[in-house]
Amino acid sequence: MSGYRSIACADHERLEFAALTRQWLDVKVTAGDRSGRQRLLPVDVYTRDGAEWLVAENETGERLTLRLDWLQF
Repeated sequence: MSGYRSIACADHERLEFAALTRQWLDVKVTAGDRSGRQRLLPVDVYTRDGAEWLVAENETGERLTLRLDWLQF
């Protein structure tokens, strides 16, 4: 996927730890159709098509898939 920028290792680890321990995170989504401040429960972090992705649930239980370089902590 062109234009993908890797995120800092510390942020990647933070997402993985939150998924493992089921911790909610407050993040800012900077691109895509979910732009803005979001409270998310990370479910999985994975790589596909040259980019890294987060699967998370929002407070209403909706499952979202977001590119990691779209997130700010």
